[in-house]
Amino acid sequence: MNHVETRIRVRYAETDQMGVVYYANYLVWMEVGRVEYCKAQGFNYRDMERDDGAFLVVTEAECRYLAPALFDDEVIIETHVLEARARSIRFGYRMRQAAGGKVLATGATNHIICGTNRKPMRLPEKYRPYFSEG
Repeated sequence: MNHVETRIRVRYAETDQMGVVYYANYLVWMEVGRVEYCKAQGFNYRDMERDDGAFLVVTEAECRYLAPALFDDEVIIETHVLEARARSIRFGYRMRQAAGGKVLATGATNHIICGTNRKPMRLPEKYRPYFSEG
């Protein structure tokens, strides 16, 4: 699967005094995109944690802001895997306005797979096909 699109509507609480989405909310949207990416692949991220003790721990996050999102805008979060290794995954994101397609921000997050003991582990075999690059 190349990328997964997730639609959200900007809530008033996500904006700052200037009526623009507060910058940290883009990181939250990236998380929303990751969870929906997993669902589109055919599994729930929650189940991977609960049933298999595998957690995707964020080790790095980056975001480049290109245009403001405003209250009540519909935003499309495009999520895809940039790199998948035995013990780490890198996701890429593009957030754009649903109306017109203007790119609002791009970003990436690096994750290490950790077990319930908070120590690095290999991604369980059954999940590897879900995180193939593309």
